[in-house]
Amino acid sequence: MLAYITGIVLFALAILISVSLHEFGHMLTAKGFGMKVTRYFVGFGPTLWSFHKGETEYGVKGIPLGGFVKIVGMTPLEEDEEDLDEKDKQRVFWRKPLWQRTIVLAAGSVTHFIIGFIALWILVAFVGVTQNPAYAEQVTESEQNARVAVAPCVESTDTAAAAGDCPEGQIEGPAYAAGIEDGDAITSVGGTAVTDWESLVATVSGLTPDQPVAVTVDSDGTEKTTEVVPYAATVETEDGKTETVARLGVFVYTDPSIAPTVAVGPIDGIGETFSTTGDMFKETFIALGQLPSKIPPLWDAIMGGERDADSPVSVVGASRLGGEMVQYDQWAMFFMLLVVLNYFIGIFNLLPLLPMDGGHIAIAWYEKARSWVAARRGRPDPGRVDYMKLMPLTYAVIVLLGGFMLLTITADIVNPITIFN
Repeated sequence: MLAYITGIVLFALAILISVSLHEFGHMLTAKGFGMKVTRYFVGFGPTLWSFHKGETEYGVKGIPLGGFVKIVGMTPLEEDEEDLDEKDKQRVFWRKPLWQRTIVLAAGSVTHFIIGFIALWILVAFVGVTQNPAYAEQVTESEQNARVAVAPCVESTDTAAAAGDCPEGQIEGPAYAAGIEDGDAITSVGGTAVTDWESLVATVSGLTPDQPVAVTVDSDGTEKTTEVVPYAATVETEDGKTETVARLGVFVYTDPSIAPTVAVGPIDGIGETFSTTGDMFKETFIALGQLPSKIPPLWDAIMGGERDADSPVSVVGASRLGGEMVQYDQWAMFFMLLVVLNYFIGIFNLLPLLPMDGGHIAIAWYEKARSWVAARRGRPDPGRVDYMKLMPLTYAVIVLLGGFMLLTITADIVNPITIFN
């Protein structure tokens, strides 16, 4: 349990650091171009501690859910140029060249990409990775036999049976407790021969939970029989209903010889990291396009239905997964999840919608194009976009994102995704 809590804290802290570095990217580039930066804070709400260095106030606030940087003149709603002297008026954001403003606005996402790339390069070069954990699928060849991976802990309402370091609401996996190991092939259950994954599921589903059963496995050519006590698991049927069946606490085994985890070294790791990053970007865009279709299943999961393993997760759910990864000593998965998260945030933040940075970039380029067209027609420069006219659309985006975030947080609390089932 201590390792699980430590993992949650570490992952949440890593997210906070990533977001803080996102804002630092904005600040660093803004200062580099001579823009006037007045505030840089980690967190929101009441100020816990701060200090001034030059013209900028740095500090920490009481709610550690992000951070912000104040660049004077970033939007008309934030302007207060009357109090500036003539020298500083030339330093406000909107007076700077378009290319400089674009770099400053994109710097937050670029920071996430840099964090993700460096972490991924370290994994690829020195640790070795298989597939992206956010999109990986079980290797279908493993389903041609009954080779299994073993879950140390499984979801259960029988809290009295909790054992070991299992999180709250989980018990020690029956197969794990019986000494069955990853890669073992189950050949019979209760005297019934098992030849593949489907026959294993069918045979085990017919057992009675909490009643011991003899399970025979082939472990590297050595056959052994052990007694396993199945637990009661709730599964969803094809018609959308749920039923309680027996389970051993195993899942399809992914053969490491099919997807080897080989560290390729620092030089080859660069090319491999670029390749893997390209795949992740592609999958991220696909995931973004599929987000609307994920909302009904999320609602069903909140109402008691089965939670899809590929459903969206909130910061709460990601932190819980991080906690499980630390608990089971899966540090490579822990850092890979951080890579996925940083890439996703970086891409999502560049969408051309307010209040994301991509929305501000789109407006800046629209202003430039509109001014160019006006000049070609001999008309006066129409000036800056009226942000007040865009506020209804901005609020609509905020409401939609807030509702989606609330939905994922609720699902992650009442029906969380876990590594082992």
